[in-house]
Amino acid sequence: MLRAAEEGLAGADIAKRLNLSEGTVRNYLSEAIAKLGVSNRIEAARLARQRGWL
Repeated sequence: MLRAAEEGLAGADIAKRLNLSEGTVRNYLSEAIAKLGVSNRIEAARLARQRGWL
């Protein structure tokens, strides 16, 4: 999900790609943002890449 967010995909596009609901994508991204202590999903993806998670 963070890889797709890093590509700049919209939530609806991520949901389609991963066969999930938009709400699920929104919830997962919100959790990742909160756990990483960043302010948006692009920063979350960037931090995850820096840490070697992506």
